[in-house]
Amino acid sequence: MDAHSEEITVEQAAEAFAAEVARWREVRGMSKRALARAMGFDPSYVSHVESGRHKPTEEFARLADEVLNAGKAIWRRWCDYEQARTRSRRPPAPPAPRRPEQPYATGSALVVEHDAAHLKYDGRSYRLTMRRLLRNTGTEPVTRYLIRISVDRYPGDPERSNAHYRAHPLTWDELDLTATCRGEVMRWQAKHDRDAFKEVWLLFDNEHGRFPLYPGESVWIEYAYTVGDDKWGNWFQRAVRLPTEQLEVQLAFPAHLDPVVWGTETSMTAEASPLRTPPVRSDDGDLRQFTWITATPALHARYRLEWRFRARPERETDQGEFR
Repeated sequence: MDAHSEEITVEQAAEAFAAEVARWREVRGMSKRALARAMGFDPSYVSHVESGRHKPTEEFARLADEVLNAGKAIWRRWCDYEQARTRSRRPPAPPAPRRPEQPYATGSALVVEHDAAHLKYDGRSYRLTMRRLLRNTGTEPVTRYLIRISVDRYPGDPERSNAHYRAHPLTWDELDLTATCRGEVMRWQAKHDRDAFKEVWLLFDNEHGRFPLYPGESVWIEYAYTVGDDKWGNWFQRAVRLPTEQLEVQLAFPAHLDPVVWGTETSMTAEASPLRTPPVRSDDGDLRQFTWITATPALHARYRLEWRFRARPERETDQGEFR
């Protein structure tokens, strides 16, 4: 969630900028050293920015946003930082009266009691089904929930990915996004619509009525979407953006492809390291499934599962085949 520049200090804006750079770097699968090289900076420079030792600069923000294809997200964080610096140089004005925001908009109301992701591959496309048990710990009804759809066919090669998605952007038709709550279809509204990244508000209402999540209540929501393997790389990442009590990921692949799976964990203060527990494999007829669960997901941590199909050679998608 974006912090509004008028609500944050210079220090908070600098921390938000560093976190945004780190998030997009991890989404693109790049090390700090690799990003610095791609931007033409000293190899240690990105590390200094993300740790707060170097303050944001306009040049760094523009280049980082371009190299990471962040859709101006990094640039907006730098603008927030510049505005906070400008405000700090003049006496603060009395705050204008403002209507209290819905608690979810501040990130303080929702808790995820259980987060379950099921990703199934049929040999041509991926179908992701997300189920979340949400609890409203705030004092106001929650009427919407933000989800993100982000893909990267060539992690570690942002220029190639950028070119690929410019020519073959994700479309709403192919995603076939569906969402339900309490057996009711949830309407949705696009917040951001970019070639390889989308943000969507799932709304607790439909043409037949409203069903807000009231204070003290818990409810399961489910949403699903489809992405062809020409646009989905061999990885799936879960970012913990809300307090979460249990996180589960299940991958289901055709057994004849002989899939293997591994994973890493990344925090805002540590480089990627192997998952503390391995994905558990099980065979079910023609499917090979891998399940990974943690009961202690850290806030702002990112858990990334990757895979390879040993029975299928990787070929170039530019020729209409697999990478």
